[in-house]
Amino acid sequence: MKDADGWLLVHAAATWALVGLIWVVQLVVYPAFAMVGKEGFGDYHAAHSRNITWVVGPLMLAELATALVLLATGTGGGVFGASLALLALIWVSTGLVQVPLHQRLSSGKDEKVIRSLVRTNWIRTVAWTLRGVAVAVMLAAARDFAQ
Repeated sequence: MKDADGWLLVHAAATWALVGLIWVVQLVVYPAFAMVGKEGFGDYHAAHSRNITWVVGPLMLAELATALVLLATGTGGGVFGASLALLALIWVSTGLVQVPLHQRLSSGKDEKVIRSLVRTNWIRTVAWTLRGVAVAVMLAAARDFAQ
């Protein structure tokens, strides 16, 4: 196994962990925000934001770091390039859309903001899912090349 193959495996693991996580967030976590009462919402949202960071943060950083290693080693080709564009979209959407919406929710429950969070999070859900497919294609290609 080449070093790049090991990095690709770590990258794939981080990406697919995030694919699973984003689908849980999209279908379960964010919609559940609407079910929390106004009175307890501030504490609920603060706990969610604090706790989810410990799960998402290391995975996103691992995905980004391994993507940079793979880029530096010249791994991937066109599929990898497309997956990097998706990764950039995910980071931009997180920073410019989801984080500001969460900041608005930190001051209290707002049904309109919750609906916007669910709706706009589809950008990341689709992008991470497509990244997962791209990384799977890269893994298959690396396996075929190694044989």
